[in-house]
Amino acid sequence: MSTHVIPCVGAVIRDDAGRLLLVKRGHEPGKGLWSIPGGRVEAGESDAAALVREVREETGLVVKPGRLIGSVRRPAAGDGGVFDIRDYAAAVTSGTLVPGDDADDAVWAGPAELDTLPLTDGLLDTLRSWGVA
Repeated sequence: MSTHVIPCVGAVIRDDAGRLLLVKRGHEPGKGLWSIPGGRVEAGESDAAALVREVREETGLVVKPGRLIGSVRRPAAGDGGVFDIRDYAAAVTSGTLVPGDDADDAVWAGPAELDTLPLTDGLLDTLRSWGVA
């Protein structure tokens, strides 16, 4: 039996003060937890297009995608699938930070907040291992 792989993207976005953009997830998986903006890549969509779309939907910000920072795989609850998440650097080009779509909130978080906010499982360790947190 093969595992159903669900392609996803995430955006690692920093402001001029070096803080990381986080969204509070409004839906499962991870409802109520903080994570970087992102989501599923739709059929026929490139990673770059999905990243731009997801960030705009969740934060109101328009971004320019950058380099691939890293990737992780996380189990998808319920169907035995796996989320294949590719995280990219991104830079804000316009917009105003406003939570939207499936994000209940959005904040710029510095190191102190990263250590105290309830983050999605493995996020902080992964970002630190990549040297971006």
